[in-house]
Amino acid sequence: MEAPILIGLAQINATVGRFADNAALILQAAQKAYEHGVDVLVLPELALVGYQPEDLLLRPEFIKEQASEFEKLCARLAGLTNLHILIGHVVKTAKGIHNCVSLVVNGKIEGVYFKQELPNYSVFDEKRYFTAGTEPFVFTLKGHCFGVAICEDTWLPNVPQQAAQAGAQTLLVLNASPYTMNKDDQRIEVMQKNICEHDMAVVYCNMAGGQDELVFDGNSFVLDAQGQLIQELNTFVQALGVVKLKEKTLTAEQALPLALPQDGNSLPFHGVLKNNAEPLESEIWRALVLATQDYLGKNFFKKALLGLSGGIDSAVVLAVAVDAIGAQNVQAVMMPSEYTADISVTDSQDMAQRLGISYHEVAIASMFETYLNALSPIFANVPVDTTEENLQARIRGTLLMAISNKFGSVVLTTGNKSELATGYCTLYGDMVGGFAILKDLPKTWVYRLAKWRNTITAVIPERIITRPPSAELRPDQTDQDSLPEYDILDGIIERMMEQDQSSEEIIAAGYARQEVEKVARLLRINEYKRRQGAPGPKLTRRAFGRDWRYPITNGYHF
Repeated sequence: MEAPILIGLAQINATVGRFADNAALILQAAQKAYEHGVDVLVLPELALVGYQPEDLLLRPEFIKEQASEFEKLCARLAGLTNLHILIGHVVKTAKGIHNCVSLVVNGKIEGVYFKQELPNYSVFDEKRYFTAGTEPFVFTLKGHCFGVAICEDTWLPNVPQQAAQAGAQTLLVLNASPYTMNKDDQRIEVMQKNICEHDMAVVYCNMAGGQDELVFDGNSFVLDAQGQLIQELNTFVQALGVVKLKEKTLTAEQALPLALPQDGNSLPFHGVLKNNAEPLESEIWRALVLATQDYLGKNFFKKALLGLSGGIDSAVVLAVAVDAIGAQNVQAVMMPSEYTADISVTDSQDMAQRLGISYHEVAIASMFETYLNALSPIFANVPVDTTEENLQARIRGTLLMAISNKFGSVVLTTGNKSELATGYCTLYGDMVGGFAILKDLPKTWVYRLAKWRNTITAVIPERIITRPPSAELRPDQTDQDSLPEYDILDGIIERMMEQDQSSEEIIAAGYARQEVEKVARLLRINEYKRRQGAPGPKLTRRAFGRDWRYPITNGYHF
């Protein structure tokens, strides 16, 4: 090697289709890297386009406008002399549309790599849009040979082997790898196996930010050729990491923020280097905060609104919303009925006061009575059932949407994964809203996050955490009147939904047949509800939404 090489990895927060804004982020990262003497800068997959662009890729003008912005960006980068920049974008050739990365030096394209392994599982549909490449791409700088790969390329052995055979000593990997719990450890293990076994070092740069039902954690890292972790950037922040390569030895130089948290975020800034002592609850909370922040911000919502019930779910949603966009931008409405306990109202008032949010109470008892009177000729001689319970939830949903329409606030739904799985939620009632923060969070995890958040500042009244959960739609109601205990329920759901285990396999694992068969039935018959629900961030191995594609009309019993 002729001289030390500084390698930068910039995990930025790109937005799908906002080409000029994404180009500005790339330029900002490149300028900061240049100022710090970086020789090679790695950016995330499709940094100029955003990920996932989905069917926008089928629009010819989308491809053309992106190509035009790429040309402008290259011209702006011309002044950053000899900085080698790897930019993810799309290119259309005679063979089709390619997910690619261009090596840009002094404003000129010095080489292009086409992604070879196109994921087509879970949340990914890349074979719907892209044509796969077949050739490796390597380049040499100061006597060191670098290979280039894109995300899925490194989860399988072929592309790393190609790069090694082409002479690569370090593999530069551009990624848009969505967050799920504990995925950071999994990524490192796969890179060690597929890349480091070829005696190659790894520079792994991942996207950070929220995009619809996905949230990208960043968590970019560098491994030496022996698989040792050299640097790991923090989760859910935009950051620039710099490492030095000298005589095949990698050392961490520095890590710099590319942007500060939004004003009003009450959680402390966690810095740009990963703290592996951080509990999983903290990581998940920050995932929810960033997902909420970006869903609202990227869709130009400045304020959020939710129904506050005095229960654990709405309490956690409220706390996340305040951490995401600030108390001044959050409004909560308590809508008591004749079945609402006094302590629910008291605890809601208490929490609103602790957080300093806008808080209102709108009693629905008289509205409920009006609806019942109007329906009484039709409902005559028919027993009271869940219809009357759901009616209360739908009145609340109507009120929330009216306030949303009047003031332009997005309604945050408060349902969790356990409720969505079993249909323990009301369509056009508590399911009403624009973003479902807890959509992929099981009820047991809702409690864990509430307890953890209170270790930072006690924003959730303790009684909300300790009292039995209830929808409060009939006298003396608790969730366990209709559902198994949540520890049991969540275990069944995880096995049935995330691991695709059959009912018989779950029963053999020690769960009661009656409970397993009940959950299986509820999971199956409530698909129509989930299809009409709001989007929410994926956190687990399998989330409802684009990660779960079951037919509504379904005679198969799993």
